[in-house]
Amino acid sequence: MQQYEFKVIPAPRKADKVKGLKSVEDRFAHALMQLMNRLGAEGWDYVRADVLPCDERVGLTGKATNFHNMLVFRRPVAAEVVTALPEVAEVAAASPARLSTQVQEGRAPVVGPARGEEKPAEKTEIAAE
Repeated sequence: MQQYEFKVIPAPRKADKVKGLKSVEDRFAHALMQLMNRLGAEGWDYVRADVLPCDERVGLTGKATNFHNMLVFRRPVAAEVVTALPEVAEVAAASPARLSTQVQEGRAPVVGPARGEEKPAEKTEIAAE
């Protein structure tokens, strides 16, 4: 499966004057074309343009939601960067044995003090102290 890395940048808001381009639309298209060609030369593919909300502070306690035009680009991740996922058989072989819910019938284990400790004091010894 091909994996990608993504780059999101703000879309240009205005365009610089260019000789031979008279209208605002032509200058804006030229600025967008230059941006896309520059990123394309670096290996980025244009995916889409999104308008995304962003909550920003206004004053001390106020908030305002502003919408920003963003351009989304992607490029394939180099093969050496992608770590191979282990095969299902390898994962199954490496998983620990599961405990069974089936219990053999028999005597219950003896519950007492932990090994290596002294015997608990009896009532007569406690009363004498």
